[in-house]
Amino acid sequence: MNARTRFVIAVLILGLLMTGPFVVTGILVWLGVHGESRELLVKVVVPHLPLGTMMTIIGFIIGVGVVRNLFRQYVQGLLRMAENQHLMLGANRDFRVDENEGPPEVQALARTANALAEQRDVLLQDVEAQIAHAKQSVEEEKDRLAALMSELTQSVVVCNLDGRILLYNSRARQQFRAMSNAPQVAGGGELIGLGRSIYAVFDRNLIAHALETIQHRVRRGDEQAVAKFVTTGGAGQLLRVQMSAVLSARAGQGADDDGGERVMTGFILLLENVTRDFEEESRRDQMLHSLTEGNRAALANVRIAAEMLEYPDLDEALRERFSRVVRDEIGAMSERLDATASEFADALKSRWPLEEMLGADLLAAAQRRVTATLSTPTKLEEVDESLWVKVDSFSLLQVILYLVNRLVEEFGVREVRFRLSGAGRLVHLDLIWAGASMSNETVVHWELDPMTVGDERSPLTVRDVIERHGGEMWLEREKVRHRAFFRILLPAANPQAQVDASAYLKVQSRPEYYDFDLFKWSEKAREIDDRLLTELTYTVFDTETTGLNPSQGDEIIQIGATRIVNGKLLRHESFEQLVDPRRPLNPESIPIHGIRPEMLVNQPTIDKVLPAFHAFAQDTVLIAHNAAFDMRFLQLKEGMTGLVFDQPVLDTLLLSGVLHPNQESHRLEAIAERLNLTIVGRHTALGDAIVTAEVFLKLIPLLAENGVRTLREAREAAEKSYYARIKY
Repeated sequence: MNARTRFVIAVLILGLLMTGPFVVTGILVWLGVHGESRELLVKVVVPHLPLGTMMTIIGFIIGVGVVRNLFRQYVQGLLRMAENQHLMLGANRDFRVDENEGPPEVQALARTANALAEQRDVLLQDVEAQIAHAKQSVEEEKDRLAALMSELTQSVVVCNLDGRILLYNSRARQQFRAMSNAPQVAGGGELIGLGRSIYAVFDRNLIAHALETIQHRVRRGDEQAVAKFVTTGGAGQLLRVQMSAVLSARAGQGADDDGGERVMTGFILLLENVTRDFEEESRRDQMLHSLTEGNRAALANVRIAAEMLEYPDLDEALRERFSRVVRDEIGAMSERLDATASEFADALKSRWPLEEMLGADLLAAAQRRVTATLSTPTKLEEVDESLWVKVDSFSLLQVILYLVNRLVEEFGVREVRFRLSGAGRLVHLDLIWAGASMSNETVVHWELDPMTVGDERSPLTVRDVIERHGGEMWLEREKVRHRAFFRILLPAANPQAQVDASAYLKVQSRPEYYDFDLFKWSEKAREIDDRLLTELTYTVFDTETTGLNPSQGDEIIQIGATRIVNGKLLRHESFEQLVDPRRPLNPESIPIHGIRPEMLVNQPTIDKVLPAFHAFAQDTVLIAHNAAFDMRFLQLKEGMTGLVFDQPVLDTLLLSGVLHPNQESHRLEAIAERLNLTIVGRHTALGDAIVTAEVFLKLIPLLAENGVRTLREAREAAEKSYYARIKY
């Protein structure tokens, strides 16, 4: 029985108590008199009946007011206090009951509840300190793992046996973005994320075959249980993949038990884009074909002409003709060889593995090395910071250090400078000094000597390292400025690789998140409606619009979303995109969301954005605050885009109404304040989505206390809320 029903019953009882005695007394008196006495009673009572009735009604109204006041102060006040105490127990430890609200008895109870909360906080702080100390070593291990992952140049993805992604590094994120066929909006990162399926990228049968191979090797006891395969990505890239097993001991066995059987719980993928290597191999094949097939006919003509020239009685005119054929064919062969050497210069270089790096980073490393080893001052001049080079950085830094050391020891150079400039497919790296010059013979001598700097010796020579890079080195002089410099030619990095690498540097170098609890997650365990709320994957989203009437033509101007996986808010796995509405903005809405018309110029339209958002939200439960409003905008676009958002939807407004029916407001700001959450970026789509996600995470334990633990229970409870009746 709820509080409102109890209030109605109390009013009815009050009415009976006030009118009942008078009615019963009147009936008894009426039955006890007869004849003239009854007529006299009527004459006496009837004239005063209206006044008595009015006094009874007034008394009843006063009684109802008194009961209502007592009900509000005690019953509703205590119910509100109970809700606030639930907040103190779970979602907001810092929340306190208002000690000045209600009658003295309720205030005393509020003071007692706050005192108990203070004592609870002291105990919890001690427990948290102990837990933090115990977790410190674990966090250090995680940090080391994150640092290791961030430095890897390969793409690394860790999955459980269901193919759900548990860990990935930033390089993998860039690789997956490049592989996505979805429209490149909102960062284009729809393919990768914690809890997402690797089968969105790779063929399930291919992964299953590799897993079967690895599991067979694990059962056989192979120490190197790996599988390798080559496949194509979504955008046509050629990928070399190495898969290895994640092993753990069976339940009841220690991980370090000798002879203990270990089982496979997941797998690691190392991804390498070999598209460019394949293209270079194709270019080499083309070069060989050009050198063989292109010159086969010419060689045949030369052979025939040479055989004819061996005849001693050959006519002079014919001899001259055959000699001209030999000269022409040899000239043509020479031209073809020169053209091939020029066109396939990169393919003719040494196959020594070179790394791609920013030229400015290479010079910075050279400065540090020279300063630390030789204490020689260094400076930079005319450095093109956009240039990328392909180098063996270790051996090249040895060359620079060696040359500077020889300059200091033999010519007394006190300072060196570095210059970096581009020249087509090559990069000019200049080592500059002022003072005495040297002869070319000295330069050749330095190039051929084994490199030695102090106690550091290398079997390589400068010439060896330069040839390893397919480059050249020579001495030049600047007579006007009385300077000289060594110019080293280095190969420039491929322009496409330069774009990819620069994008990689702009993202956070640490893994976004890693969550090994997902090893225990199998979507085949239960139907989604019967899954616990703590086990589901969510996309929390919000929209900003031109107005509040989707059915009357208002349009979406921004979509923002974030993800919740395994009870964690993944802030960096987000979706945020402005949308061109193809209609004017409502001027009254601009101060609210802060989006001005000029910000929407050249932005993609909704038919480009919704497919990307649909891919981002795939296989998740949607969450929004006042979800009916946002979902109505998406539903109205189903006909145009052919995309249906048919996954389950939860509404934090409805869930708040279920948990706290006695609270005055269920606006997002009011809920966040009750739950002690800080709002950042309110009325931006992504900002509201993040706050909504934080609110939902706080509501989950409160829902569990009220018996709402599964998705089905949450949906059924929300549908009974008063706010669920609102339609758009």
